[in-house]
Amino acid sequence: MNTVALAVTDGMLHFELSMAYEVFGSAPAGLAGPWYNLVVCGPGAVRAGRFGLEPDHGLDRLPRADTVIVPGWADVDEEPPADLVDAVRTAHEAGARVASLCTGAFVLAAAGLLDGRRATTHWAHTRDLAARYPKVEVDPDVLYVDNGSVLTSAGKAAAMDLCLHLVRLDRGSSIANAVARRLVVPPHRDGGQAQFVTAPVPAPDNHPLAELFPWVIKRLNHPLTVEDLARRARMSSRHLGRHFRSATGTTPLQWLLTQRIRHAQELLETTDDSVETIAAASGMGTATTLRRHFNRTVGVPPDTYRRTFRSRTRSDPNAGLQHHQRP
Repeated sequence: MNTVALAVTDGMLHFELSMAYEVFGSAPAGLAGPWYNLVVCGPGAVRAGRFGLEPDHGLDRLPRADTVIVPGWADVDEEPPADLVDAVRTAHEAGARVASLCTGAFVLAAAGLLDGRRATTHWAHTRDLAARYPKVEVDPDVLYVDNGSVLTSAGKAAAMDLCLHLVRLDRGSSIANAVARRLVVPPHRDGGQAQFVTAPVPAPDNHPLAELFPWVIKRLNHPLTVEDLARRARMSSRHLGRHFRSATGTTPLQWLLTQRIRHAQELLETTDDSVETIAAASGMGTATTLRRHFNRTVGVPPDTYRRTFRSRTRSDPNAGLQHHQRP
């Protein structure tokens, strides 16, 4: 299960299309084993922005793909082509995981795949999506929404977040990080939702907190406080909070909790340590505390998370695609 199909037609946004092509079309350096089999499917020669594109297959190829990605749709005021909508719906009914990038959500909504589901799209078009498709629960404040077999992303750069999220679900965090390094993008960003990618964008080298972040990461097993961080950064707690907002969009305590959860995720993926041991190593204190925060942040308990990811990241990190269903 390793075929990713890009569903294209006239009017697709070339930025999101190119982004998905880069992620799924080129394996990271040093990868042992096969990468995704990427195919481009469309009704014939199409235009994406100012660029022409000759698909590999027709839209009838979509139902045989494991993952179907619908890039951004340029003219959201018009109904998407019926043949594209029908092909995407048929692919999902055949068992494909379907993901939209940016305004590609309008294609999924037209296909009925978002009815009764939470979804997102570019912030400038969330109201239009909600008004046109009232059965969709539109969330304008997140980077992406993962419903298991149906995923949607917000605009532009959030498409990369969703693509890396898919790689991480399929291949594990180390492979997703390798892809992010090749593309020179942060592997994780905090989108304000319970998602499986939870670490915020690091501050640039010249930021006042640039030295503080790695110092904290090395000491997650210690009971750090805001005062400890402020003292290390040589600033008041108030100034620390302002710089954290500027660099991460969140508070020092929330950022610290995010790092602890992220470290716990890595340990669950890569070690046989008990939840109690991981709680101590990540600075959460007790297994009860870790389970409470982990479940609230990630959306599943630590044991469930380990069962989902551990086999792929430890025994076979290059295993084929596996669909992830949220409980």
